[in-house]
Amino acid sequence: MNPLGTIIPLPKHDDPRGNLTVAEGGTHIPFEIARAYWLTDVPGGECRGGHAHRKCRSFIVAANGSFDVTLDNGERRETYHLNHPWEGLLVETGLWRTLDDFSSGAVCMVLASEPYEEEDYIREYEDFLNYVKKEG
Repeated sequence: MNPLGTIIPLPKHDDPRGNLTVAEGGTHIPFEIARAYWLTDVPGGECRGGHAHRKCRSFIVAANGSFDVTLDNGERRETYHLNHPWEGLLVETGLWRTLDDFSSGAVCMVLASEPYEEEDYIREYEDFLNYVKKEG
């Protein structure tokens, strides 16, 4: 059974002055980056995400702290614990994602393959199930 997501390590350059991690679209990440955004100050117990994309691919990184990403393909779910800024989770299209269990001070950075388009989002779980049934 193939995993729903893929953890991709990024080049980490250790330096006593501070570590450097690099993420280049088309090199380290398998798409060109069209958009970057990040989540901060997520209150304890809150859940983010709760949607799927029709055409946007995402690369999710715990730039600081930790959180869980649960991916759902309509038949099964897998949870990934992200807590290293030198690796990220590749999320393909057609997967429902939720993010939760944020540590204090966590920063979730997302690199996306597409600019923001509301029409690309599937925001209701029942609509998502109908979408994967139709696409499958």
